[in-house]
Amino acid sequence: MKLSFRWYGSSDPVKLEYIKQIPTMHSIVTAIYDVPVGQVWEMDKILNLKNEVEKAGLKFEVIESVPVHEDIKLGLPSRDIYIENYKKNIENLAKAGVKVICYNFMPVFDWTRSQLDKQLEDGSTALVYYKDQVDKLDPLNSELSLPGWDSSYTKEEMAQLFEKYKELGEEGLWKNLEYFLKEIIPVAEINDMKMAIHPDDPPWPIFGLPRIITNESNLDRFLNLVDSKYNGLTLCTGSLGCANFNNIPNLVDKYSAMGRIHFMHVRNVKLLNDGVSFEESAHYSGCGSLDIVKIMKVLHKNKFDGYLRPDHGRMIWGETGKPGYGLYDRALGASYITGIWETLEKLDK
Repeated sequence: MKLSFRWYGSSDPVKLEYIKQIPTMHSIVTAIYDVPVGQVWEMDKILNLKNEVEKAGLKFEVIESVPVHEDIKLGLPSRDIYIENYKKNIENLAKAGVKVICYNFMPVFDWTRSQLDKQLEDGSTALVYYKDQVDKLDPLNSELSLPGWDSSYTKEEMAQLFEKYKELGEEGLWKNLEYFLKEIIPVAEINDMKMAIHPDDPPWPIFGLPRIITNESNLDRFLNLVDSKYNGLTLCTGSLGCANFNNIPNLVDKYSAMGRIHFMHVRNVKLLNDGVSFEESAHYSGCGSLDIVKIMKVLHKNKFDGYLRPDHGRMIWGETGKPGYGLYDRALGASYITGIWETLEKLDK
């Protein structure tokens, strides 16, 4: 296991030197954020970022993420231009020593929550998804802004996107994902770059938009679209685990045994009684609905040697900044995870 940590660049209040102080920290997970989606990341930008990370004594081996342009997801005639740019990004990142690219194929929105700063019983704040709040939201309201949403669209553009995806449907989205994979995976193979798709978060349709990377049968279907070790998963325990139809230890066991998990996001969620709503919680198994010890045990059993990062954390001890991405709770999560791993290692001897 290679422990890693998400970092949002020089403007991130979490400093690289603080991340380095977390025991066994191996690498930084980051990206270039000032290049428009679909455009080529120039080598000088990539190398500047690499140098900044390596100067802090950390590895530059995972990018999260290289976003997929909406025209690719929709299968528009312009998609081939953006796919060629994507291939160039794979090549450029490989030249810089990157080993894994995390990406997603979610229409319009990435991860969606209804509230950023819900105060939990212990006084910390966390990201939550409450069904009653989501049901009241109008995604075509130009004033609406929630985490994971691209706020650059106008109300009119958003309405057009919704209509296009309604016409496309799930099978159309699958078809466009297959087209994309068949174009990029051969480039990934040549460049020894492992592509790791992130599951949809949450793993069900949002506002009628299709979502397809959601459950075991769909993960199987995805991996079979291009049966290559370079076509793999970012298995996010929280994204898949907020749906009670997903058995996370079983999924982790199955896909790590196959060698198709290239990147693990480990976090916990507390599922609520309505079967849809959930709260993000501390990583510790007793705080949420997921058994993190069991998850780590199956990774260890299958000799997982890929990258793993503690994912969204609570905001604790008065820390401010990007919700879910404070230093303190993610550092606690990292220590909890490595403590489990060390125990498993020693029990093996």
